[in-house]
Amino acid sequence: MRVPAGLLSGAAVTGLLAAGLTAAAPAASAATPAKTATAKAAAAPAGVQAPWAEVANAATGADLWSRSSVTERPMGSVTKVMTAYAVIEAGDLNRVITVPEGIVAYDKKYDASTAGLVPGEKLTALQLLYAMMLPSGCDAAYTLATAYGPGFSAFVATMNATAKKLGLSKTHFSDPSGLPNPGQYTNYSTVRDLISLGRDAMKLAVFRQVVATRSYHVAAGAGHRAHTWKNLNQLLTSYSGAIGIKTGFTAAAGECLLFEARRGGTTLIGAVLHSAATESASGQAAPVRDATAMLNWGFSR
Repeated sequence: MRVPAGLLSGAAVTGLLAAGLTAAAPAASAATPAKTATAKAAAAPAGVQAPWAEVANAATGADLWSRSSVTERPMGSVTKVMTAYAVIEAGDLNRVITVPEGIVAYDKKYDASTAGLVPGEKLTALQLLYAMMLPSGCDAAYTLATAYGPGFSAFVATMNATAKKLGLSKTHFSDPSGLPNPGQYTNYSTVRDLISLGRDAMKLAVFRQVVATRSYHVAAGAGHRAHTWKNLNQLLTSYSGAIGIKTGFTAAAGECLLFEARRGGTTLIGAVLHSAATESASGQAAPVRDATAMLNWGFSR
């Protein structure tokens, strides 16, 4: 039976309103999960496959997004960032260093990437920094380590002492190149520690200059042959604003990349370890793809 609205008591109206509000509540709640899912999707970069990753504000070090960022992992030739840092901090970059005979057995033992150095060549420490950081020359890393240690072991000790001084509590070095020497997991860090190291290294003008260089040529001269070294960091040519830093690879580390880019007044720094190669992305294409997704997301915020 229909009751005229004017005949409803105040209590009845209140009851009907309450019932109406209660009936409407499920619809409002139903919309909440969708909004939450959208918010969560926007709160992280899409498509990043690396199991260990982080992107941060380079000026402050603030973590913008991360995944397993404090797990200790091998990082391959990203290790050379510390080697370069220790050499630059020691100074005397114009000193002339003779490439030692030891590079031959060292490179051969680990099937290492090289800058094509020949024992007996004489190059400056600065030239050797380019040889180490651009083509990831393990021969150049060995040469710098033995000269600046002095001696291989002494230099590795300096690397670990520097890591401690910089507060890299989950980082340990056993080789200046990041090679599996003596084992696959004896040289390790975390993406968070690597970002911290990268921030400190990028404060050094010489380091910034080296890692941003796409190609470096040394003309033949007294004591050395001509060399042209090209930077393996594909992000420098594929991403607008990229300014460094270093690639890395070993069987245990997978494809790695410590990277930095600047757009407008914002600089972001990030790292990925063991980026997965797929059918459409192999080698350094995998970490570059991950870095691109992370940087795009970070700059869009």
